[in-house]
Amino acid sequence: MRKRENAGGKGKGMEWLWVNRAGESSPPPNLPPLAKGQLYGGASSSASRPQPKKSRRHRRGCCCCRCCLWTTVALLVLLLIVTATASFYVLYRPHRPTFTVTSLRISYINITSSSSTNSSKFDLTVSARNPNSKLVHICSPISVSVLSADGVVDLGDATIPSFLHGKKNTTVLKTSIASNGQQVDSGSASTLKSGLKSKSGLALKIRLDTKVKGGGLKTPRVGIRVTCGGIRATAPAAGKSAAMAATGNAKCKVDTGIRIWNWTP
Repeated sequence: MRKRENAGGKGKGMEWLWVNRAGESSPPPNLPPLAKGQLYGGASSSASRPQPKKSRRHRRGCCCCRCCLWTTVALLVLLLIVTATASFYVLYRPHRPTFTVTSLRISYINITSSSSTNSSKFDLTVSARNPNSKLVHICSPISVSVLSADGVVDLGDATIPSFLHGKKNTTVLKTSIASNGQQVDSGSASTLKSGLKSKSGLALKIRLDTKVKGGGLKTPRVGIRVTCGGIRATAPAAGKSAAMAATGNAKCKVDTGIRIWNWTP
């Protein structure tokens, strides 16, 4: 490729001529336009410039800030919950309701060894007391079950309707519990029959499941399970329609879904 001045008096421009291997000159070929930033010889301007390094410290700083922010928010929420719970306890002094088995009347308990079935009927009376002077309890329907002492055999189930438990109030709850042809394994059937024939009687326990809500307060319902043990039952004697179970040593334990309630008397 050679450079040649323009002939003529006007203009001082120059033009480039393309010279091939034979020495003949020709106009330059149509070359593709160079890309932006590209240099002659195939080099690129971006390749010659040093690339800035990404800062890892900046990323670590952002992560630390986020962790600190979320930790602070979680601590504030926990502090609010603890403060609200403590304020509620100091203001209302909540206590668990208490339950007492007043009587358990046994109409019949029939254990059939051949088919391993159970048929029974009970009449239960329970006293429920609300010891709180500032809280009214709204009790949901109560599920009642009569069980063997080990809890393996369910001798009957019933439901007590919901009720309003007033302040410093004792409510008497009554229900009839029955089962008809309920399947029992042979080992449990033998244990039940021998317990009914013994002098001390068959050991039973009663389980009550319900939910309680404080009246007038926007609080969730709290699950309560009452387990009453120490009950001894005997089958009715010949010629008698029913027998009364021994409930003098019966004690009821109340478990709630709130630990602080379990610690209060």
